Amino acid sequence: MAIVFLIAAARLLLLLLTASRYGYFGDELYFLACSEHLDWGYVDQPPLIALIVRLERALTGDSLLSLRFLPALAGSVKVVLAGLMARQFGARRFGMALAALATACAGIFLAIDHLITMNAFEPLFWMGCAYILIRIIHTGNQKLWLWFGAVAGLGLQNKYSMLVFGFGAAVGLLATAERRFLKSRWIWLGGALAFLIFLPNLVWNVQHHWPFIELTRNVRLSGKDIPYGPASFIAQQILLMTPLTFPIWLAGLLWLFFSERGRAYRALGWAFAVTFGVFLLSKSKNYYVAPAYPVVFAAGGLALDEAIDRIRQAWLRPVFVVLVLAATALLLPTLIPVLPVDAYLRYQDKLPFALPATERSHLSARLPHHFAWQFGWEEMTAGAARAYYSLPPEERPTAAIFGQDFGQAGAIDFLGRKYGLPKAISGHQNYWLWGPRNYTGEVMIVLGDTVKGASRHFADVQVAAEVYNPYARPGVNRPALLCRKPNFNLQQVWPRLKNWQ
Repeated sequence: MAIVFLIAAARLLLLLLTASRYGYFGDELYFLACSEHLDWGYVDQPPLIALIVRLERALTGDSLLSLRFLPALAGSVKVVLAGLMARQFGARRFGMALAALATACAGIFLAIDHLITMNAFEPLFWMGCAYILIRIIHTGNQKLWLWFGAVAGLGLQNKYSMLVFGFGAAVGLLATAERRFLKSRWIWLGGALAFLIFLPNLVWNVQHHWPFIELTRNVRLSGKDIPYGPASFIAQQILLMTPLTFPIWLAGLLWLFFSERGRAYRALGWAFAVTFGVFLLSKSKNYYVAPAYPVVFAAGGLALDEAIDRIRQAWLRPVFVVLVLAATALLLPTLIPVLPVDAYLRYQDKLPFALPATERSHLSARLPHHFAWQFGWEEMTAGAARAYYSLPPEERPTAAIFGQDFGQAGAIDFLGRKYGLPKAISGHQNYWLWGPRNYTGEVMIVLGDTVKGASRHFADVQVAAEVYNPYARPGVNRPALLCRKPNFNLQQVWPRLKNWQ
């Protein structure tokens, strides 16, 4: 385990050293806003991420390094979990180290662990449940199902996709000899505990008429996401997990399904396969399967170590390590900000492949989405401040700052503090539930729109400040518009401004 912890520590250091290089990500600005409105649910996520951000701000502040410490730490815990699972499967030192290294170097994990989002914590809940299931298989201790239920319940409070992995695990139990566990009362008590932990969010969803279901339906109808066929989806899995880790996770999946030693853990093979199949068939975003990979990395570390022993080619061990590290180093600038942005763009231009996008709006940006949405917020907020302070003092209390999406509104709420700006309003996601406050719309500073677009609703539209950052997404690089003489009353039209997608 010393080698596993060393890999985890090196990874943590790398993420912390690069945490502050670019800027706040749009989702992070939204979660900062949510942390000031703690509730049992939000339109687009359960409540745990807002609580984590609130606690992190209270304990360490809200600098980039402070906010991104916990996701980086969660990524290192994920690496340790992979090593622990490999040890439970029976792996020796190299098998454990290879499982940890593959998890540490998986490209999508590096990208998501750089930002504070639900995605950074999701693998801890999935793999926490997987590890507990392994321990139940090993020890026969049925009381551990209570821990399984507690982790699953917290996972549901982090992200609803916990249900997919839970469904996969249930199929795995039914499809293997581990169905005998269903006779124990402890598994049902664990399920009840998970339900109780999740219940407050469930009640919130009922009270608000299932906003997440409405949101999901809107996304599908809008064509916002880029649908990928089965072949493209599988190819992107290989790329996202870093191509040279593919033999490791494929070997792990084959070991779980077809080896004699893996038979005891076949339920986990089914959990992975079902989870993969659900997201593939539903044409979900390519990274949704990612939290399930550490379990097949763990099995793969053992499988490859045993295969090297069988063919008596010990030299393959260091070769495998060097190749994985080399492939990761080549992709690293595309995953976390190890390069200055201009140097990164030159590097990106030389890549022999295009980086995959998950939404159509990402295709128009120069940078990949996880980088592009870290730029332009400062310029946009400064432009809004120039517009706001161009107003006569008596007019400012009635002036609303309207953002087209939660990134724009969140930037005003967080970065606008140093300018003394009021909190923004928006129809996007949970901002719509927070309402228009006392604004009537008689004076509005509109962000992310064009003069032509705003003129449909206001008789007087002026460009108060230009906004431009060469690396930002196009929607951010639109002027701050000072709008007067509306053809509506904001309080009355607010229900029609709902934008859940």
